[in-house]
This record gives sequence, C-alpha cells and structure tokens, in this order.
Amino acid sequence: MAHISTGVEYGLHCLLYLAETPAGVKEASVRDLAEMQGVSTDYLAKLFTKLAKAELVVATEGVRGGFALARPAKDITVAQVVEAIDGDKALFDCREVRSRCAVFNDQAPDWATRGVCSIHAVMQAAESALQEELQRHTLADLAHRTLAKAPASYGRHVVKWFAERSAGRRGEDRG
Repeated sequence: MAHISTGVEYGLHCLLYLAETPAGVKEASVRDLAEMQGVSTDYLAKLFTKLAKAELVVATEGVRGGFALARPAKDITVAQVVEAIDGDKALFDCREVRSRCAVFNDQAPDWATRGVCSIHAVMQAAESALQEELQRHTLADLAHRTLAKAPASYGRHVVKWFAERSAGRRGEDRG
C-alpha cells in the first residue's frame, strides 16, 4: 500500500524552520537545513525543488540566499506539502481481484463485480478522511505545536545556529 514518504517528514521539519516563529528564520540554505536535519544536501535539494515547483517555497538570492516560504505558514497545508513531495497518488490501487475468483472460472457474474468493490469503498473513505485531516493542518499549526512543548530557549538556539552558518558563508565568500 502506498504511504506518505520520509521525504514529506523531512520537508515538513525543514519548512517549520522557515515558518517565521521564535524558532525559525525567514530564509535558509538547503545546506544548512540538511545539516540541521542530518540528511544529505542533495536529498534535501530534490525535495526543495519539488516544493518550489509547487510554489510553496521561493529561492532567495545573495550570500544569505536559500529558500523562504512562498506565503505565510498559515496558508500552507500539510496536504499541499504531501502532494508537492509525493505527488497525487492514491492510497489504494484496486486490482479488481473480485472478478478473478477461481470459483467463477474466468467468467465473473454481474453481481460479483457490480458497483464499487466493498474493499475499495472502505479504502476510498479512508483516503478521504486522511485528505481532510491533512487539509485541516497548516505549517503554522505544526509550528505552534512544536513550540508549545519546547523550552523558551529553543528558539534562540535555532536562530543563533542558522545565523552562525550564514555568517560563516559570508566569510568564506570574502576569502
């Protein structure tokens, strides 16, 4: 069965650092975001290419360039991030197994295949519920939840961490 990829998880975590909260920055490089999350820069660059194509982030220019959210965090849903990274794929792909039962000898009666498969109907309902739940939550919601359980000093540490890396790159560019 298809599922939400690890890329979505990394993408969401990185986007939370761009959500302009006390534990976030307005923009950050893919290199810094990758280091913060402990993943390769190439891997994260591919995710951010997808996020940019979906117009969820924009590239920023200059020495401190990288990526920023394309719109406020309250206007970006988890569902949009999932679709940007994983695409619009169905949760369940019905194979119409019901029509291939050995009892039917390759000639399934109409009653056996009439209407939507009962298993597929359950999976469609589950997918609908999942989509509704993912649409209900925004990056701002996730950021608020994260900050609610973090100590007050966490935000300062994150902002300082990104600032030090950005300052280091400015120094590298001069040398």
